[in-house]
Amino acid sequence: MRIFAPLACGLLLTGTAMAQDNPNTILVMDGSGSMWGQIDGTAKITIAQDVVAELIGTIPSGQGLGLTVYGHRARGDCTDIETVVAPAAGTGPAIVDAVRGIKPLGKTPMTDAIIAAAEALRYTEDSATVILVSDGVETCNPDPCAAARLLEEAGIDFTAHVVGFDVGSDPDALAQMQCIAAETGGDFLTAENASELGAALTAVVQEPEPIVSLLTMEARLGDENGPLIEDQILWSVDGAFESEPGNPYVTDIVGGKYQVSAYWVQNETEVLQMVDLVSDAQTTTVVFPVPVEKAQLTGPETAPLGSTIMVGWDGPNGEDDYIGIGKVGADGADAWQNYAYTRDGNPVSLLMPPAAGDYQIAYFQGGTRDVLGIMPITLTPIEVTVAAPTEAIAGSDIPVGWVGPDYDDDYIGIGKVGADGASAWENYAYTRDGDPATLRVPPTPGDYEISYFINQDRTIMATTPITVTDVVASVSAPAEAIAGSDIQVMWTGPDYDDDYIGIGKVGATGASAWENYAYTRDGDPATVTIPSEPGDYVITYFVNQDRVPLVSTPITVTAAGASVTAPSEAIAGSTLSVSWSGPGYDDDYIGIGKVGATGASQWENYTYVRADSSGTLLAPAEPGDYVISYFLNQDRTILASTNITLTKIEADVTAPSDAPMGSTISVQWQGPDYEDDYIGIGKADATGAGQWENYAYTGDGNPAMVVVPAEAGDYVIRYFAQQDRTMLASTPITVTDVKARLIAEGTSAAATEIIVGWDGPDYADDYIGIGKVDATGGGQWETYAYTNSGNPVAIATPDAPGDYLIKYFIGQDRKVIASIPLRIE
Repeated sequence: MRIFAPLACGLLLTGTAMAQDNPNTILVMDGSGSMWGQIDGTAKITIAQDVVAELIGTIPSGQGLGLTVYGHRARGDCTDIETVVAPAAGTGPAIVDAVRGIKPLGKTPMTDAIIAAAEALRYTEDSATVILVSDGVETCNPDPCAAARLLEEAGIDFTAHVVGFDVGSDPDALAQMQCIAAETGGDFLTAENASELGAALTAVVQEPEPIVSLLTMEARLGDENGPLIEDQILWSVDGAFESEPGNPYVTDIVGGKYQVSAYWVQNETEVLQMVDLVSDAQTTTVVFPVPVEKAQLTGPETAPLGSTIMVGWDGPNGEDDYIGIGKVGADGADAWQNYAYTRDGNPVSLLMPPAAGDYQIAYFQGGTRDVLGIMPITLTPIEVTVAAPTEAIAGSDIPVGWVGPDYDDDYIGIGKVGADGASAWENYAYTRDGDPATLRVPPTPGDYEISYFINQDRTIMATTPITVTDVVASVSAPAEAIAGSDIQVMWTGPDYDDDYIGIGKVGATGASAWENYAYTRDGDPATVTIPSEPGDYVITYFVNQDRVPLVSTPITVTAAGASVTAPSEAIAGSTLSVSWSGPGYDDDYIGIGKVGATGASQWENYTYVRADSSGTLLAPAEPGDYVISYFLNQDRTILASTNITLTKIEADVTAPSDAPMGSTISVQWQGPDYEDDYIGIGKADATGAGQWENYAYTGDGNPAMVVVPAEAGDYVIRYFAQQDRTMLASTPITVTDVKARLIAEGTSAAATEIIVGWDGPDYADDYIGIGKVDATGGGQWETYAYTNSGNPVAIATPDAPGDYLIKYFIGQDRKVIASIPLRIE
């Protein structure tokens, strides 16, 4: 066990040292008139005199002791306070005589008496103890507690012990005395008679033996449960340093309150902590914060604004650590205007901000944004100029000379004077495309500026003014034209890329201003198709850039004449003879649709007019009232119509009421026999394509030969018109099961032949197959033989031994209708 050498004489006290180091003490006696009160027939002053005389005899002769008395000389005088015996060693007899001579008379200036005693003890220079004996409440000082507090704050080591004599029934006195003792760190005791007074005074005069504590001091990292710091720790208590570092550190020390200092040598960090030693063994833990890691940066001292530099770094390279650059003094996110992650390499490429000035490059810890290292850098200006004509025609392309850094995606932009944001560059050209840059002038005349933009933050580096002048154009066209026709439009104008001549309704805006158009690049005159709706229109020259109109001329569009002639009635699904007249524009067509139909439903079937005036049109397969119309291909505009009623198609099918599955049956039919009409068989509740699992075309003859499906159940035979798969007639049929039987040896050698007898329907492509017991799909017939090859059939056995099945398969759907086991050995 090690003991602090500098503390041994001051903190580890023996009994002798205690006697020598005890502070001077003054006994403050109450001499106020209330001390004439009696307890058990004896005046309180008399009891106090006897108790003090007995107590003085027990105090060591070397103890400095004095006496202050109040209220013993004058009535009603709050200044009646007298230090009768100055504190010194060997004053016991004098104090006993002085106490014997007290004649209680005046008030109770209890607080001021304590102050007087403290001053007599020179309490601000040396340790001082006051023992107050009083039987009543303060009658002079308005706030005893505040006065006691000031004494404690001003003194080096000031303590006031208070003995309340016969005050048990006075709560105000009790409260004041308790407060004085508490504010100065003293004891408060009460006494109701002579023996209690003696015991109380003895208790405050004879201090208890001090506690000597075994103090363990330890330094940990992060929190009280963190790891012990393994580096050197220097410890001190109340400023006394230990020469030998250690962690933890153990020493003996007298009980009390101390300030412990732990100094982390390698990290040059000190942590202070208060400790109150109240037991014979205690541990105090000093917590050091986790030190912030450091980083070093290397790079140039200056760099052109907007440039990219290489920054070397030496740091922890934690997850999401990064190198950032920001203005000197910037904080928060402004501390890294640009950044690069350390994970991207060493050195890292770092983009400089686009403004000159003093900056700092910092290493930032990813999770906390803590700065681990800093280096200064100055960003210098760069030379940037732009040179362009002072005037240009709206929409034209002009050359712009430039000098600048040509950083990635730098560009030359043109915008209105005073425009900001994205409006500052209505058009632009990248500097990477060369010098001079080819820049397209906006299509609207006015005052503009051409600027060099650094792509980073769209920073303008140089500007020159330019005036955009009006562009001249003209259009000439007929005053009138038929709807849907093509006309020739004469024009003059700049003929910029994708300029066009458009036609739109008078007053139309946006894209409606050109219902049809022709590019100027296709020549002069331009061929423009007239809209399909009659009315008043405008033909306009448009600059493609921003769709700016340059000049217009009016034109009236008249209706195009047309007619349609067709039968008033026909059988649904039949082919109609139709004649027509009309403009015959490209892709005009004759269409038929239900009365009241809209959109594409207006032409369920159609035929192009081309150069003809008559043709055929397929009638829909559903009966009802229809309209046959002449459609302009442009906008599907109807020019003429005629009504027609389509009557129901008569049809019938006759077939057996039942048939074995997989068989082929004869179906008699009656119907229109339109091209690709067919007889189909499907499940009774089937829809869509499920209605014709098998089918035969009517074009192949009557009766139709239809193969019955390979699954038993309730079916329907139907007559379908090919158009829209319309069902015209139907009859039910029940498909019955079909049985088969196989005869063969139960075992056979591998890779030989086995003879299999069979009894079954022998439909076309029926076959006998051999496959593994658990096989599915095509694995069910590793080897096979068609039934049409004879009965019995010879089938090759598989090469591998095992358990197999011999199966009879109907060719349709590979349906199995019989099986027997086979063991291959």
